[in-house]
Amino acid sequence: MSEKVTCIIVDDEPIAREILISFIEKIPSLQLVKSCKNALEAFDVINSEKIDLFFLDINMPEISGLSLAKLISKESKVIFTTAYRDYAVEGFNLKAVDYLLKPIAFDRFLEAINKYFEVNNTNHQQKKEKTEQEASFFFVRSERKMVRVDFNEVLFVESIGDYVKIFLKSKTIVTRETITNIEAKLPQTVFMRVHRSFIVAISSIESYTNEFVEVYQKAIPISRKYKESILNKLDNL
Repeated sequence: MSEKVTCIIVDDEPIAREILISFIEKIPSLQLVKSCKNALEAFDVINSEKIDLFFLDINMPEISGLSLAKLISKESKVIFTTAYRDYAVEGFNLKAVDYLLKPIAFDRFLEAINKYFEVNNTNHQQKKEKTEQEASFFFVRSERKMVRVDFNEVLFVESIGDYVKIFLKSKTIVTRETITNIEAKLPQTVFMRVHRSFIVAISSIESYTNEFVEVYQKAIPISRKYKESILNKLDNL
């Protein structure tokens, strides 16, 4: 089950806070951590809790929502709420997910939440791809020790009974890890599962048909389960 999105409300208007609380309670994927009447209250929460999403009123005494947004973690996202249209441009300049004009209707609130999930999923995928690009190797247990495997050395991986063979350019490594575990360690941008028993390095494919891919003169079958996605990917390279 996915973790809930932790939220905090910062608004000096009691009615505005109550409306947002009621909206958040209607969405199971959101979890309200605290409802605060000013930025100073919010600081106590920020210092002790990981907050994913901030609902910030812009026009507040002492510290405005715009000022607070500049101080919170870049990992957190902000949805501004205000009764004044004039702040919209400045709000978006701070890369806010959305800008809600009071009084806020639930359907407009829901639209903002959907934008949050779209932005967050995109960021998550970009971080994942960046991590995959930065990593260059992984480790597997083989012959009672952990053995380093460089991504650029892998030709293909084959599951044979209780064992998995990792075929490298220079040697073959045998491990009792499952092929699913090996797949999880490999970057999806560089490798692909073509069969329940095979993973291949895309760069090692010498030729392919609708039925198999050829890697270093070995014909590796393409299963029906993976065929459509594999052929689409290869056809677009």
